[in-house]
Amino acid sequence: MDTKPKRYVFLLIPGFSPLGMTCAQEALALANRFHGGRQYYEWMLLSHDGGPVTAWSGLQVGVDAGLIDLHRDDTLIVCAGVDAPAGSTKRILGWLRRETRKGIDFGALSSGTLTLAMAGLLGGRRVTTHWEYSSALAESYPDVEVDDVIYAVDGRVFTCAGSASSMDLMLDRIQRDYGAELASWVADQMVYTAPRPETQAQRGPLAGQMGLRHASLSHAIEIMRQNLEDPLPPSEIATMVGVSTRQLERLFARYLGSSPNKYYLGLRLEKARNLLSQTTLSLMEICVLCGFKAPSHFSKTYRKAFGVPPSRDMGGSNLLGLRK
Repeated sequence: MDTKPKRYVFLLIPGFSPLGMTCAQEALALANRFHGGRQYYEWMLLSHDGGPVTAWSGLQVGVDAGLIDLHRDDTLIVCAGVDAPAGSTKRILGWLRRETRKGIDFGALSSGTLTLAMAGLLGGRRVTTHWEYSSALAESYPDVEVDDVIYAVDGRVFTCAGSASSMDLMLDRIQRDYGAELASWVADQMVYTAPRPETQAQRGPLAGQMGLRHASLSHAIEIMRQNLEDPLPPSEIATMVGVSTRQLERLFARYLGSSPNKYYLGLRLEKARNLLSQTTLSLMEICVLCGFKAPSHFSKTYRKAFGVPPSRDMGGSNLLGLRK
């Protein structure tokens, strides 16, 4: 039996989420405490230049090396978070292409999935990322299947939403590496006695998220979320959920302190803000994707909501390799 520990290599992209990375690394460390004294895992942290990397929270993390040559039996994980495209330099993307050609298992936490897509490594793959980045990924890379789940495994490629879902992904990795007994023991050590399956959605039902007690209101908001590109009038939404338009307005006023139109507009503007900062889509394309008929109207509405014109939030010039 091969007793050589498996090595996991974490590439930290500036702005990465320390929560997701720590959850993943801690799972490996706990596995090494399993009875018998065997070392199951070893790991190392990399950065683009071998220097410390600053997380989105401001925390600086030292690493073991720069972009070294990996072994064929290594497992690579790209850890990212806020503004992953800006930190995914051409050098990093080239290194990812070269190293993954060795046939290694590789994956990503949170918006590290965007980095892998920028490197051209996800075409035709089923993946996931944090829900905040899923629209940008889906719109910029239509050949990538983006699923709203906590983690996804497609052959040798694995991705997760980051944060707490990193625990679920790593428990799955441990089970695949060494079996259910070790994975279950690690879950108990993490006081995580009910690991979630791969098919678990990232966000729970709206009623649970927002404390909403009215099913019609939750249903109406879900309809809005599913129809941001072609907004529906409140009367049509009301019909779909089985209430009158006036009843729908009362529900929004009572539970959310807003009108259906205002709330719907907020959802569309938030999507627009994410697309502006995370993709190279043009202003006109973002207008269409968020249900606005004219750039002038979109710009005026955006400025009123966020205090700056949409051009201020456009990150296209910094998104190296991020393409339509």
